[in-house]
Amino acid sequence: MCLAAGLFFTVRTRFMQVRGFVEMIRLTVGGQKSDAGVSSFQALAMSMAGRIGIGNIAGVATAIAFGGPGAIFWMWVMGFLGASTSYVESTLAQIYKVKDEEGRYRGGPAYYIEKAMGLKWYALAFAIVTIAAAGFLMPGVQANAIADSAANVFHNGSLFGSLDATWWGMPARDLFKLGVGVAVALLLAVIIFGGVKRIANFAEVVVPFMALGYIGMAVFVMLLNAERVPDMFRIIFDSAFGTHAAFGAMLGLAVEWGVKRGIYANEAGQGTGPHAAAAAEVSHPAKQGYVQAFAIYFDTMMVCTATAFLILATGKYNVYSPDGGPHLFSGLAGVAEGPGFAQASVESVLPGWGAGFVAVALFFFAFTTIMAYYYMAETNLSYVNGNRRRPLTVLLLRLGIISMVIFGAFHNAGVAWGLGDIGVGLMAWLNIIAILILHKPAMLALRDYERQKKQGLDPTFDPQALGIRNADFWNKPQA
Repeated sequence: MCLAAGLFFTVRTRFMQVRGFVEMIRLTVGGQKSDAGVSSFQALAMSMAGRIGIGNIAGVATAIAFGGPGAIFWMWVMGFLGASTSYVESTLAQIYKVKDEEGRYRGGPAYYIEKAMGLKWYALAFAIVTIAAAGFLMPGVQANAIADSAANVFHNGSLFGSLDATWWGMPARDLFKLGVGVAVALLLAVIIFGGVKRIANFAEVVVPFMALGYIGMAVFVMLLNAERVPDMFRIIFDSAFGTHAAFGAMLGLAVEWGVKRGIYANEAGQGTGPHAAAAAEVSHPAKQGYVQAFAIYFDTMMVCTATAFLILATGKYNVYSPDGGPHLFSGLAGVAEGPGFAQASVESVLPGWGAGFVAVALFFFAFTTIMAYYYMAETNLSYVNGNRRRPLTVLLLRLGIISMVIFGAFHNAGVAWGLGDIGVGLMAWLNIIAILILHKPAMLALRDYERQKKQGLDPTFDPQALGIRNADFWNKPQA
């Protein structure tokens, strides 16, 4: 459904992700903030905090392992199509946003489902699912990855001693991971107890730094393996279309895993990005739609691609046979799919630093995602509370997500991933069906924005002139 929706919206918007690319860049670096809302760049950083997570490292490695190098091409396809989906859901979030009791902008799928569809029960269902998913089911996946990667760095002995040992009658690795979980939970508490503004300010600084640093490392590794780069591109395209000698039989798996991991990484259509998009201070909803479309490009085309190039340029990966036989390619004997591929790639050019560098990158990627999950959960809690301040419910949510971070950090990874998959799946089903039904206002906003731009204006939004109902925020004079 994500793939089909992306194709549908790409056609309906007349390939806005191509026509409007320059406008995306201009709007991303511009914009202003207010007491009620954050700047376009801060909203982008908040949404990127949610999009850039462990899927950008572990997810890419898994796609290569099970789908072959060709899966990367289909991740690019998913990113390209997903940009139009992100435009639609983010523009809808801006059109139907509201101000809560404390004067802050709130919005997202629950708000546009109620206002545009008139189905309060559907909106409540999405809000409750998102509170459960983002507040309790999904954070454990990210925390588990942070703890695991840290344990891998210190596994063979350090100032903590060997993690194969037993401490106080318990496995040392489990206790170490519990300690990491507690540390992450305390840091998270400092951020989320500071409110939305602190989340936005933190994301604005950390997200660009972590993403650009990771991309820079990928470019550095590629330069040191420059002679392999032409073959890397050749194998991606040959595998993507089933013409590669070794991976030709994996065409179906390349498409399947490329689309699956592309969706998981960029989250287009899942209903996560609209929450941050609604918080932006803009004069026209389409502006934030453009910015969030660019977020998909940055996530998939740059961050995911950086991981792919790290792995493929160094040859540090395995490709599993579809029938369970010997590996079709074995560049890392004994290493399972996941962050280990990226760690070994960096280790190959910077011995002794690879595992640590990837662990640090993974920490920033995963931590900012947990932070974004809290913001999504709080926004939907505000919706359930009728946009009124109820401190006790907010406190319970904060304590809940902090507890799940600690739980997920040391618990079995399979349990953490299982809970996370349930949460993501429920949100995606509810949101994609909604935006396929409700996309017309986003199309009207796009045409209105483009018309005003051709007239040399800085576009402003009048929903009544466009025949858009229930966009109450925009119908009122703005101070």
